[in-house]
Amino acid sequence: QVQLVESGGGLVQAGGSLRLSCAASGRTFVGYGVGWFRQAPGKEREFVAAISWSGSNTYYKDSLKGRFTISRDDAKNTVYLQMNSLEPEDTAVYYCAAEPGSWRKSPLDQYEYTYWGQGTQVTVSS
Repeated sequence: QVQLVESGGGLVQAGGSLRLSCAASGRTFVGYGVGWFRQAPGKEREFVAAISWSGSNTYYKDSLKGRFTISRDDAKNTVYLQMNSLEPEDTAVYYCAAEPGSWRKSPLDQYEYTYWGQGTQVTVSS
C-alpha cells in the first residue's frame, strides 16, 4: 500500500507561483498514475491534472492549461504540480491521488483513484 503526503501549499498573492509536491512512501511510485484534485469551500472536489504511470501522458482541466504543469520524478518518488499566475479562484485544498497501472476509464474521474493524500491548503490573496 502506498501512502501519499502533499506539501508546498501556502499563502501567495495573485500572480504568484507555488509548486506542490506529492511524495509516496510505503512503496515506489513507479507504475502508478497520479492525479491532482482540489476542493474549494462549499464546492465539490474537481480534477486539476494527471500524469500517466509512464509519464508520457499528461491531462489538465481545460481552464488551467498553460498555468499548471504536472511532472514526476520516480527516482524521488514524487509528483509535482507547478502552479503559475495564481488567481484567488485557485484557493482550495489540493489533493494528490494515485492508482496502480492505467486508469480504467478516465484520469479525470476521482473514483478512478484508490490512494489519496490528506491535502495541502493553497490560498491566493487578491
